[in-house]
Amino acid sequence: MNEQTPRRSGGRAARRASRAAPLTEDLRPIRAGLEGGKYKPLTNAQIQRIHDTALDALEQVGLADAPESGVAYLTEAGAVQGEDGRIRFPRALVEDMLAKANRSVTLHSRDGQNDMELSGTRVHYGTAGAAVHMVDVTGNEYRESLLQDLHDAARIVDVLDNVHFCQRPMVARDITDNLEMDLNTVYAASCGTTKHIGTSFTEPHHVPPALEMLYMIAGGEDKFRERPFMSNSNCFVVPPMKFATESCQVMEECIKGGMPVLLLSAGMAGATAPSTVAGAIVQATAECLGGLVYVNAVKEGHPAIFGTWPFGLDLRTGAMSIGSGEQALLTAGCAQMHQFYGVPGGAAAGASDSKMPDMQAGWEQMCSNVMAGLSGLNMIYEAAGMHASLLGFCHESLILADDLIGQALRCVRGIEVDDETLALDQIKAVCMGGPGHYLGTDQTLGRMQRDHVYPTFGDRTSPKEWAENGKPDLIEKAVARKEAILAERSAARFDPALDAAIRAKFNIHLSA
Repeated sequence: MNEQTPRRSGGRAARRASRAAPLTEDLRPIRAGLEGGKYKPLTNAQIQRIHDTALDALEQVGLADAPESGVAYLTEAGAVQGEDGRIRFPRALVEDMLAKANRSVTLHSRDGQNDMELSGTRVHYGTAGAAVHMVDVTGNEYRESLLQDLHDAARIVDVLDNVHFCQRPMVARDITDNLEMDLNTVYAASCGTTKHIGTSFTEPHHVPPALEMLYMIAGGEDKFRERPFMSNSNCFVVPPMKFATESCQVMEECIKGGMPVLLLSAGMAGATAPSTVAGAIVQATAECLGGLVYVNAVKEGHPAIFGTWPFGLDLRTGAMSIGSGEQALLTAGCAQMHQFYGVPGGAAAGASDSKMPDMQAGWEQMCSNVMAGLSGLNMIYEAAGMHASLLGFCHESLILADDLIGQALRCVRGIEVDDETLALDQIKAVCMGGPGHYLGTDQTLGRMQRDHVYPTFGDRTSPKEWAENGKPDLIEKAVARKEAILAERSAARFDPALDAAIRAKFNIHLSA
């Protein structure tokens, strides 16, 4: 009779328990802020040419339609207003303001658990947009987006590991008054997630009451200014090369109130920006350089994100092509320009032209999300849940994006090469007198969670197991997960006394 090998103390059960325990942050295979930057579609010479051309555009063309306050800030800083009213930017002024710009911005979370440091090639994925419809996956149709949908999106983001921030992804179409819509957007997002939030304001006079609400939520103006957990997504330009007058006034108010700003230039290649990838990047870079001068003229070193968001266009029809390979190249090229200037940057990726979370959505979302991450883009906006060329948002797609972004982040992390990962000792042990395979070795078991990302919803079973499991459907699983999340009370909800105080001061449309 063969002798049984003595079992080691702990054995398989102990190893299984160890694998089931949550990994510490430094051992997780993926996490917010992984460093990308390995993918570089532009050469150094091409980056320099784009930079030089952007400076030429600012110096020779300039930007039109600055508000009076903006003209005052910019001309005092050294910009020149021509007889045609356009503000032109001497090269020396741009370079001086770049030197004064904030090189590292921290976007704070409300609870301090999900702060994001934007510098170098640190990568973060999140939502964004202004969709006007919701995708109804069960009815295979679209409906208008509501305030409750926005609140629910924030609640879902709050529990997803790989969606790092919640910029407002949709418009509350059920609130017709713009001031109330802006204030309720702040409320609905803030009580849905403690992760960092981005929002927009339609009018400059909407900013002070919104800041008043934010100061209440933070526990005081000083506390918000110390850790601003909401930033302003600001479309300060109307491409090509014009300031958006009211948005610039909004930006000035946000800067005064201590709110970080995203300088968002969203030209359409072939319509409001040159049709070539390089030309669209030039214009977006020029516009955002002008915006960076503006911000630092208002307040030197104010937290600002260099938001080059050029979008693609299907030149056969004039329809947006945000799911295209050209879009992925636009975003990756912009990331290189951010790194060239050494300023925190963001751009759009991960959205789809498909109307539903189907195969087209999958390939489009993964293509640009991976390329954006590999390029080292600090803030990857619209990375989860966005469909129909930014017209529709889908809660189920947002949930599925947690898996998709997880795989993208694994690509960003790349390949570690050291004595342990080269594994020569394992090869010797397995091949010379060993079992001839690596299944169950201590090294395999010890690194299976550190090196590999396992999907929550992706199905890796065999066809036989899949059938035995009732042929689970991806969308049905996402629907069930959504319902489970929304069945629980939001962990970000406000203290009852604070909530009552906010409701006494503002007309909040969400039920208590």
